Amino acid sequence: MLRRLLIGLVILVGAWVAFSAALFGWAPSATRNPDPAAAVIVLAGGLNSRLDPALVLMRRRVAPVLVISGAFHASEWKKARRLCRGGYGQLRFRVLCPEPHPYSTQGESRMIASLARSHRWSHIVVVTSRFHVTRARMLVSRCYDGDAEFVGTHSPWWKFPGEAVSETGKLLVQLTVQRGC
Repeated sequence: MLRRLLIGLVILVGAWVAFSAALFGWAPSATRNPDPAAAVIVLAGGLNSRLDPALVLMRRRVAPVLVISGAFHASEWKKARRLCRGGYGQLRFRVLCPEPHPYSTQGESRMIASLARSHRWSHIVVVTSRFHVTRARMLVSRCYDGDAEFVGTHSPWWKFPGEAVSETGKLLVQLTVQRGC
């Protein structure tokens, strides 16, 4: 009996690892080279691991507008704050720094939909961590009717187990309890 339970547990954990790797590790819905868009939007925009790749896209002129979500949420997000305050001199793009309410991916998705309506954006590029792309895509699509491409940024391999556990829980909540925009 104990052996069957152990085998079942190993199979269950193995299935979860495979599921996590597919949805959060490789993020099949992420793109590397997005098409030109109306805006590049960085979720939790103060994280340099997300902001720096977004700035690369802006230098490539993927969009005329950079949206840094929640730049003032954490005091250590100095680069985002400086960009929002115009501290990098003359940029070749416009910077918007809205604060989502609530400060969550769902709040950011609502913020994106509101910005898209008010600015008439029909195509956006969303930058977030690779492990976050699957859930972010689902939530943004619930609120925003336009075309959205997702760029998944790198995260250190040793953080993946914690990210996978966290994203699995959050994804389950979004699929069962919080199903709306």
